[in-house]
Amino acid sequence: MNNPLGAFEQAAAAYGRFLEVFIDGHWWVTGDALENIGKTTKRLGANAYPHLYGGGAGVGLRGSSPTASGFATPNKETKNRFAD
Repeated sequence: MNNPLGAFEQAAAAYGRFLEVFIDGHWWVTGDALENIGKTTKRLGANAYPHLYGGGAGVGLRGSSPTASGFATPNKETKNRFAD
């Protein structure tokens, strides 16, 4: 009987370590999830209401005017597009 800890104390210590890792892991996963939810919500809000996030109505649409950039035009016949 050289071991000062009995079976109950060893089980309690093991349970405590398990509980610590379990709770810490769940806090980590929950924190990551909340961070991603927050970033996504902010991104969706900025797209839906740009004037609330420091932008005008067309901030994300710069350079997308068809009159300025032109339209894509095919340069090959339809039958020859996939021949090369």
